Amino acid sequence: MTVIADPRRRRVVLATVGLSLMTVVSAVSGLNVALPELATATGATQTQLTWVVDSYTVVFAGLLLLAGALGDRFGRRGVLVAGLVVFGLAAAGALATEDPSTLIGLRALMGLGAAGIMPTTLSVITTSFPEEERPRAIGVWVGIAGGGAVLGLFGTGLLLEWFAWNSFFALNVGLAAVALVGVLAVVPESREAARGRLDVVGGLLSLVAVSGVVLGIIESAERGWGDALTVTALAVGVLALVAFVGWELRTSDPLLDPRLFRERGFATGSLSITLQFFAMFGFFFAMLQYLQFVAGYSPLEAALRLLPLPLVLIPTARRAPHVAARLGFRRVGAVGLGLLALGLFTMGRLGTDFSYAPFVAGLVLFAAGAGLAGTPATTAITEALPASKQGVASAVNDTARELGSALGIAVLGAALTAAYRDAVAPVVQGLPAPAREALTASVAATRSPRLSALGPRAADVVAGARDAFVTGVGQALTIGAVVVAVGALLVLLLAPGRERT
Repeated sequence: MTVIADPRRRRVVLATVGLSLMTVVSAVSGLNVALPELATATGATQTQLTWVVDSYTVVFAGLLLLAGALGDRFGRRGVLVAGLVVFGLAAAGALATEDPSTLIGLRALMGLGAAGIMPTTLSVITTSFPEEERPRAIGVWVGIAGGGAVLGLFGTGLLLEWFAWNSFFALNVGLAAVALVGVLAVVPESREAARGRLDVVGGLLSLVAVSGVVLGIIESAERGWGDALTVTALAVGVLALVAFVGWELRTSDPLLDPRLFRERGFATGSLSITLQFFAMFGFFFAMLQYLQFVAGYSPLEAALRLLPLPLVLIPTARRAPHVAARLGFRRVGAVGLGLLALGLFTMGRLGTDFSYAPFVAGLVLFAAGAGLAGTPATTAITEALPASKQGVASAVNDTARELGSALGIAVLGAALTAAYRDAVAPVVQGLPAPAREALTASVAATRSPRLSALGPRAADVVAGARDAFVTGVGQALTIGAVVVAVGALLVLLLAPGRERT
């Protein structure tokens, strides 16, 4: 491990890896702002919208462990550079297409590049910064990971004020290009001193496991839980997960030794990170559609309504290590997740007539919880492994984040879709087939000028479809709140106390 001696260079390196991290995080959050215009322009269904977002996170999450090991073995700087190049080229391709299926494939390729970027940014910090500065640097990293998501929303919202929905991908290309220049200029090379065998089998099994489970959850909303594709995908995902655990227990150089989860800090830190991003990206997916389709805001106006999130999250994340040092991860982590759950539950009570006061109250609770829980959980994970395995430690942390993101979008997206379709069915009954199918597929159809053919009934149909969508959003956020609240209880019961943090 080579520690950077010059404090000024450490600050520049931190800014550079922070920009690289923001490139990755904003590629999920920013797209949520563009989803309503994307759906209107391309005719994508609600399920296709879910896949446009989740094809990125599925590949991202499934390959993070392997990408972290590649960085440890072959050099973290080289893997970071390769990830930025692949990410930028795929985003450039997405900028030039309007076909939903092609877009899903290119987003998956962006996820491949992102898998090379995100774990490397954290492992650069944990291997290049002095031990006494790491918690503070990790706090900045966590703040960027959370606050950068919202900054991506504003950047996309600004672009969509003057350009088409696919201008979002121009933002991705620009961030990747600037980050690439910075990495080549200032980030030092580092790698493991000892090299074992690269666990390619484990990496592929992790990808199949994540992909199968997420595919099954997403398709269940449209096809039902008993459908052959849903059942097969879930079965393949679960079997691959079992095979992954079995393989990792037997192989001499595992990507992730499952026995690490016997350490309570490592296990509960991973659980906490997963649940934080389950909540955050499920929330982004549902709420940004609500703010545009139901409340009637433009993309920029919708993003501005989320401004309290980074204003609360970033400073809270920076103070969280000091609070955890005094109170312990168990208490801080449980309180953070509890606030997240309460924020989701509060915002899940919003109606068709949008009221900003209860929304802000829920958003502030949500942001405080995310900031409070994030840094201590990340520190617990990275401190569980030695310096030579910081790429894997970072990848575990990032896998938890991206698995949480993928599951949040899949589970809450599926809940939203299923509840919307059930609630909109009486509204569209008796309509001509094209209008009925379009409205059942997506609430975006309420913006279609073709609904004017329904005459006086059009206004009632649009209002009914929006009511149905509010029902779906409420059900999705309530499910998210319950899941996160259960996680808060588990952290409180199982996490180590202050003396072991």
